[in-house]
Amino acid sequence: MSREIPQDNPVLIDRLRQPESCRQAFNEVMREYSEPLYWQIRRMVENHDDAADVLQNTFLKAWQNIENFRGEAKLSTWLYKIALNESITFLARERKRLSVSIDDEETHLVNQIEADEWVDGDELAIRLRKAVASLPEKQRMVFNMKYYDDMKYERMSEILGTSVGALKASYHLAVKKIEKILGE
Repeated sequence: MSREIPQDNPVLIDRLRQPESCRQAFNEVMREYSEPLYWQIRRMVENHDDAADVLQNTFLKAWQNIENFRGEAKLSTWLYKIALNESITFLARERKRLSVSIDDEETHLVNQIEADEWVDGDELAIRLRKAVASLPEKQRMVFNMKYYDDMKYERMSEILGTSVGALKASYHLAVKKIEKILGE
């Protein structure tokens, strides 16, 4: 299965707007978007079980607000935005629960990577994940969207509500930090 966010399907979106077909259409949305959203969330929270919980919350929030989806943005953009917001909410809740400062969050995420039984990849891939986890939250989001999802800056701008120029600068800074970490 592809990790790419699927293209919007106008027929599916139409069915989401119809009360008689909404539930079945939403089940299709969950099937289509689960894997790509899971991986976006997973790269933010780093733990498989936490990512699965955040994905579930993402779909719950989307279902609860489906009548508010007016189609002004792409369905995929709307879902992506919910997933990122749920990831940020989860990380903030975890920081509070564990009494971890935002500055210590990177250490917590690196520890999550080291303890994760679902980690796959060679040593370099693990080092890259740790380096990405050490980035500030916003840079981590931008880096993940550009590097792993090969997302265009314009699309990221829609999702994150940030200018293309700021996103390019954020990505450039993230890459420099990662290069420095991997070079050590």
